[in-house]
Amino acid sequence: MTDAFPAALTGPTSKERKYDRQLRLWAATGQQALEDSRVLLVNSDGPLGQHNTGVSGVAGVETLKNLVLPGIGGFTIVDPAVVTESDLGVNFFLEEDSLGKSRAEETCRLLKELNPDVQGHYYAKRVEDLLSDPQFLPQHKLVIISGPIRRSTLAPLTQEAKQLGIPVLYLHSVGFFSTFSVQLPAEFPIVETHPDPESTQDLRLLSPWPELVAAAAKLENLETMDDHEHGHVPYLLLLLHFLEQWKHSHQGNAPSNYKEKTEFREFVRSQARTSNPEGGEENFDEAVAAVLKTITPFSLRSSIREIFEMNECQQLTASSQNFWLIASAIKTFHATHGVLPLPGSLPDMKAQSADYVSIQNIYKAKARKDLSEVTATVRQLETQLNRQSAIPDREIEVFCKNAAHIKVVRGREIPQISIDSDASTLNTIRNELNTPDSLIPIFVAMQILDSVVDEIQTSSLEEERSVDDDGLWNSHTERILALLTGADGAAVGPEARAQIARATKELRRAEGGELHNVSSLTGGLVAQEALKVLTRQYGPLDNTCVFDGARSRSQMYRL
Repeated sequence: MTDAFPAALTGPTSKERKYDRQLRLWAATGQQALEDSRVLLVNSDGPLGQHNTGVSGVAGVETLKNLVLPGIGGFTIVDPAVVTESDLGVNFFLEEDSLGKSRAEETCRLLKELNPDVQGHYYAKRVEDLLSDPQFLPQHKLVIISGPIRRSTLAPLTQEAKQLGIPVLYLHSVGFFSTFSVQLPAEFPIVETHPDPESTQDLRLLSPWPELVAAAAKLENLETMDDHEHGHVPYLLLLLHFLEQWKHSHQGNAPSNYKEKTEFREFVRSQARTSNPEGGEENFDEAVAAVLKTITPFSLRSSIREIFEMNECQQLTASSQNFWLIASAIKTFHATHGVLPLPGSLPDMKAQSADYVSIQNIYKAKARKDLSEVTATVRQLETQLNRQSAIPDREIEVFCKNAAHIKVVRGREIPQISIDSDASTLNTIRNELNTPDSLIPIFVAMQILDSVVDEIQTSSLEEERSVDDDGLWNSHTERILALLTGADGAAVGPEARAQIARATKELRRAEGGELHNVSSLTGGLVAQEALKVLTRQYGPLDNTCVFDGARSRSQMYRL
């Protein structure tokens, strides 16, 4: 008698049932990364009793909602504001009894109800007061800032996060418009990029290994097979078989150009039996369709070659990230064999089950052999560098399976229009302002709003200032337009000015406030990017998105 059922009979765990759909997206490794993460939300910057700027932080809370539901480890809300009547009208994570209470405490309480597995904390104070504690920010894996926020707060917060390698998302949602930008570390490597499944197939038909050659050699009796067997030979074995015949009549060379591949394709087509009573030969159709994409020599993608040539890959140290050690080992593998480790996966194909499983085992065995060689190189590097901890075998395996599609994103800072802005950022914005139907005027308008709110929040309580002050908007609009003047002295044109004026009109109409439906949608978009960053999967935004809710359009920019 045994005390436990076999794993195959026990069924999914409660966690697997709870997170079933998302596990299909980012697997157990991604889920574990989420559960190990704590997210900081800076939801406003104004101290209690300061000028009302209309900032309600709904988009930030909606973003956090979409991270609590899939099970991040915990979150911290920093928000010095108290709940007002206008908050109750747009924020679903507040109740009537919340009026006059700490907005951070109330939203934290109600967000925690969504998922008991998630820990929530709050601070009803300004984030700059918390940054004086050197232990505060390093607790978090991601910072989300709901703007507008004081530049005197934004700059030190983003700079400290940059020094610590913590990604930052800065978002705005006002009226029908929203924008958000991602600040990633200087090097942000991603292994599980989830490319199109077809692009991950590596059949290695032009450089088969002995076991695969032996499997194809069994087709010497192809002509004498009965119709059922003939119609169920896996197409990749058909291609290997006919490639050998082609080479015999072409001085040992495989088809190398489009003309030759077309001829080879017709040769394969001609070998199908046209009167097969089994109902046709779909395996030959599959072989014909696969010729152009499989009869191709291996070629290292330029993006992978660039990663191999990066200093981080060539100059390893004991403190190098795991990514770079494995990348270096893969580089050594490529230098030795001229190919990357075999992923080991096969596409679906018409075949008898036993034949398909047999070929699948051949590919899996080769993938394990390649993985073993890469792992041995990694262990050798660890020894040479005196690394204190070994890289998990599972991490090396995942890297080998995805080696052809890894990427490294070079992080950029949160884009701003100021005298300190990068020249390339200003040039990109300037060029986009001359592009028809560009949404960049909305981004410029949000920058103007940032400046207006910044001045309001830093003014004394005795001054009468509001987000509907014509003088404020006019002065900051002209200041930012002046910053966008080209090096040749060319000012922003009249059409671009008109588009910016229309965008600022919407922001002024909303008086800095949010529409829940727009903020909810924006929260979904921002949370999607946050999940990519936390799981280090898929491809994160690089680096700014602008959404126009009035026309249901969005655009992405690298600023």
